[in-house]
Parts: sequence; structure tokens; C-alpha cells
Amino acid sequence: MQLQNSNSAATEPPSRKRVSPLVRVAVAVTMIGVLALGWAGWLGIKANAINNDLKELASLAEILKAEIASSDSGDASQTVIKMRKHTVAARDAASDPLWTLASGLPWAGPNFSAVAEVARAADDVVGLALEPLTSVYGSLDWSALLPGISGTDLEPLQAAAPSVSSAAYAVRASSDRLTQIDTARLLPQVADPLSQAVEQLQEVSGALTAAADASRLTPVMLGAEESRDYLLVIQNNAESRASGGIPGALAVLRADSGKLTLVEQASAGDVGVMSPVLGLETEQQQIFSSRMGKFMQDINLTPDFPTAAGSAQAMWERKFGQRVHGVISIDPIALSYILAATGPVKLEGPELSVIEGFGLPTDLTGQNLVNTLLSDVYSKIDRPDMQDAYFAAVAREVFAALSGGRGDAKGLVEGIARGTQEGRILVWSSDAAEQAVIAEYPVSGSVSGPSISPAQFGVYFNDGTGAKMDYYIKRTVQLIKECPKDGYEQTTVRVTSANTAPADAATSLPAYVTGDGVFGVPPGSVQTNIVAYGPVQAQVETAKLDGQKTEFAPYFHANRPVGVLAIRLAPGEIKAVDFTFGKIVQHTEPNVVVTPTVQDVKDVTLATETAPCR
Repeated sequence: MQLQNSNSAATEPPSRKRVSPLVRVAVAVTMIGVLALGWAGWLGIKANAINNDLKELASLAEILKAEIASSDSGDASQTVIKMRKHTVAARDAASDPLWTLASGLPWAGPNFSAVAEVARAADDVVGLALEPLTSVYGSLDWSALLPGISGTDLEPLQAAAPSVSSAAYAVRASSDRLTQIDTARLLPQVADPLSQAVEQLQEVSGALTAAADASRLTPVMLGAEESRDYLLVIQNNAESRASGGIPGALAVLRADSGKLTLVEQASAGDVGVMSPVLGLETEQQQIFSSRMGKFMQDINLTPDFPTAAGSAQAMWERKFGQRVHGVISIDPIALSYILAATGPVKLEGPELSVIEGFGLPTDLTGQNLVNTLLSDVYSKIDRPDMQDAYFAAVAREVFAALSGGRGDAKGLVEGIARGTQEGRILVWSSDAAEQAVIAEYPVSGSVSGPSISPAQFGVYFNDGTGAKMDYYIKRTVQLIKECPKDGYEQTTVRVTSANTAPADAATSLPAYVTGDGVFGVPPGSVQTNIVAYGPVQAQVETAKLDGQKTEFAPYFHANRPVGVLAIRLAPGEIKAVDFTFGKIVQHTEPNVVVTPTVQDVKDVTLATETAPCR
């Protein structure tokens, strides 16, 4: 037995101490903890790197803006190269396997995923948009884009079109990807920068899309393929119309391979009375009367420029037998922006001998043009035919300077852009495909369609005096967000108007300026029809005059509510009109478009206010 026991002991393996299951769990947890800490540390390193790269990117973006503004294409290209290094680094860090793994976690995962998407979008924007754009920008010669005696060289702009279109697509795609991220699942530290990135990309996307459309459309409309004739209408803000002012001087502007020439000139009075009256849309005829289809001077009683332009084209063809390809409208304020870039012009020509001795300047600049055309010409000349001759001479010389390649090209582009932004330059094409593109932008002057923001209001002015007294009217327009009612938004449009004419205007101003009471308005007083548009599907509910509820004329146009109220102002008098719109279904920030007047736009449109709720 002992032998057996001995043998048995010799053959059994050495005794091992048994490990408690709790100890095993503790060891496993510790190992997992160590791995988790390592993972977290690694992710922290990557997050810090991504954050630093994106901060550097933002700083470089500001530098790039300044370089582009100063037309420094060489430095801009180098800045974009630096930007690309940071976006590539951020994208690589966010593509790390551990980062990708973290994106799948149930709680924190969406935050890692969102950061990765922002890094990818930034790299796409720089690599697919900014790099090719700076290359194109460097190849563009701003002076070559200025019209010259032999015309504008349109080839660089045409060559740039594909690159601009591709850049616009890349930015739009990146913006769309970021927009689809559900920010409700994100930490504020991620959600807030993401929202800012989306807003910035949408802004850039809109600008690039506009640039792409312009690079495709502009050469064609400037006669790259065939000569184009446009009816040029100069709106006179001294006598208000909804889109600016009464049409005065007219001309046919010919564009041929980028060369601009005025080939014919006339006045609105030369067109005469349309008989039979042009056919009009029923809604607009009810609001603005059939005069829109009867007189060239009244085509723009409607604020819808495509309607006014179509009428102008038809009237011109009926009177002169010429069918133009489109209509371009501009006012003296926008002309002053052009003169500021081209330099002064000197008026010459046989018609000027007729008006010698009236004391009007023959040397016009960006500083004296507006006062001369909207005030002095009427106070010093009381004959409409002589006024028309002076306007014709001004228009001819301004466009001669423009087509002659005079002045600073960059300043000219900026002046035209400013005039467009202020609604002082409007464009309409009779080509349906071209007009569909134009309709995407405010330059179309449309009151409906894709250029209208969801919660857009409109305030338009039509003179009822039959005079040139709007030069003396100062206005402000303000939106006031009221307390919601029945679950709908409410907004009041407040229009304050002041007649700054001298107290003795009835006798100190010429009869042609005051209207001399011909249309029932006492000399020196000004009567204005205020037309207020609300957003689609809303309702115009009340109108007040100086705080007191008053009757008004309610209408609908293009599914938008319209309120019309006439006011009369004696010299020195101030009146305030409030239109309150309700049933507003658009829960977005409202904006307002206003008839461009003699005043600077920034002095007319006041910041939106929010009324206190009880």
C-alpha cells in the first residue's frame, strides 16, 4: 500500500493553488480599464490634433479672405496649400481605426462620427473647391474683364466656368452631408461648431453657385455667341415706382462679343399710349390698375420686375418694331457707383447747346450725379424735352466710359455688385432658360419663386402726386415680431415717412417738381401708395395710421397677402403706417425688401425688433 501510495504521489502533477473567480474578474476588469484608458488617451491625442488643425484652418481662412479682397492670387494660392495640409491631417486623424471604432459607441459615438464628418468636409472644400478656384482666380485678369473698345475678353471667364461649377458642387455636397447630422444627439461642444460650419458652408455654397451661374450665363448674355440687344430703362427715384422710380430715359444697349454700345435712345414719353392696352395678369391689374399696360411710365407700378420687363419689351416692339432680347433696369444711384469706378465724364453733343445757360454741370462724377439727375435737372429746367435731352447725354457718356474700358475694373465690379444687392440693377431675359437661372437671384426683381426667402416681406412705394417730390421723402421700414397668436407667427411692418421739403415748397420749388396740384395733391405735399407684401399663405389683418386703426385695401398676389394704403404728407409732416400680418406659417427669421429710393439702403431698413409678450 505504501509503495502504491508512493508511486501515486510521484506520478501526480505538482499541486496548484486555485484562483478565485472574483480575482479573475478583477484582473480582466483591470486589463480592460488599462486598455480603455489607453484608448481614451489615444482618442484624446487625436481629438486635440484635430481641434488644433481646424483652428489653424479657420485662421488661414481669414487670411485667405483678405488676400482675395486685395487680388493677391499668389499669396492666396500659398495660403490654400497651407490650409490643405491641416485638412489632410485632420481627416487622417479622424480616419484612425480607434476613432472609427469609437464612432460606433452607443452614447459618445455620434460625437466622434460628427467630428470625422466635419474633418472630411473641410478637406473636400479645400481640396475640391479652394485649390482649383485659386488656380482659376490667378488666371483671371480683372482689367481684361472690363469692357473695352474691342470688347471684353470673355474666354477666361468661359474657361473658368467648369472649375467654378465643380467647386460649387463640392461645397454643396459637403454642406448637405453636414446638414443631415442629428445635432440633438451631440454634446454642445460638438453641436455648436457643427452648426456654425453648416451655416458657413451654406453661405459659401450659395456664393459659389451664383458664381457658377454667372460664369456660364454672362458670356452668352454679353454676346459671346451672337449679338444681343437689351432695352435699358433708367428708373427715376424722384418719382417713386414699386421697383425704384418712373422710367425716364430709354436706350437700346447692344452687347457684341463683350463690347457694349448704346445704339438707340428715347424717352418713356416717346413710346406714347398703348392702344389696345397690353394684357395683364388679373391679380396685378386689380392692385395696380390697367395703367401698367397702357403707359411705359407705369409698367413698374408692380414690384414684380419680370412683369414690368415683359410689358416694356412689348411696348418697345409695338412702337418701334424692334424686339429686344431682354430688359435691364438701373437708377441714377447705381450709375453713380459706376462713375466712381470709371472716373468723371464730360457731357458733349449737339443737344447740350439747347440747354446751355441753365447752370447744370457738364462734368459729372460719382459725387454730383445723383443730385443733378434727381433734383437740379428739374429745378433748373421746366421743359420735359430738355430734361430728356440732358438725361440722354448723361446715359450716353456713362456707358461710353464703361464700354471704353476706363477706370478701375475691380471697383467697377464692386459698384455693379453693390447696385445689384441694393435692388438698383435688375435684369430680365426673354430666353426662358436664361430667365430660369436669373429667377434664382434677387437681380430678377421677382416677388415670387426661388429668389424669395420663406419669411420675406416687401414694402413698395408708388407716387400718387404726379411730380418729382420723392427726392424729399425720407423713410424707414422696420419689422416687429409680435407675440404668436393661435399658434401662428405675427409680424408688423412699420413704415415711417417724412416730407423734408421746405415749408414754402409750394412757391419755392418749380411747378414741375411739386406737380402744381394737377392730380389733386396740394403743391409741396406728397401722396404715396404704400404697398406691403407678406409671406406666402399669411394674411394681412390690420393697418394703423399713426397708431389708429384705419381702412386699407387687401389683396393677394402670387399667393402672398398684400395691403395697400395711401398717405399724404405736407412739408415737415411725418406719418407712420403699420401693417400687421398674421397666420404666418414660416418659423424662420423674417426679412424685408424695400423699393430702392434716393436714400442709402442702410438708412431705410432698420433692424428687426421683438415686441414683449404679456
